[in-house]
Amino acid sequence: MLIACPYCGPRDLSEFTYQGDANRTRPHPMSNDQSAWNAYVYDRVNTAGDHREFWQHSGGCRAHLAVVRSTLTHEIKSVAIARESMNREAAK
Repeated sequence: MLIACPYCGPRDLSEFTYQGDANRTRPHPMSNDQSAWNAYVYDRVNTAGDHREFWQHSGGCRAHLAVVRSTLTHEIKSVAIARESMNREAAK
């Protein structure tokens, strides 16, 4: 599987580290809401189809990326810099 890093171009999956689900909303760091933290840490949705994920180009430029990948075919649909992607999501 190839991931097209915006800085380095297409690279093999072995250069990247999976960083987690990009669809979950993290509670505020100062929050004492135990149920919100439990849901954030333990609840997972097993999506069949397109899924947003965070990856880091750990074997290259070290950029954090937001990747949309099909969980059925492993086809990479889109890749963006994570910070820019999160800013766009927050603006919606």
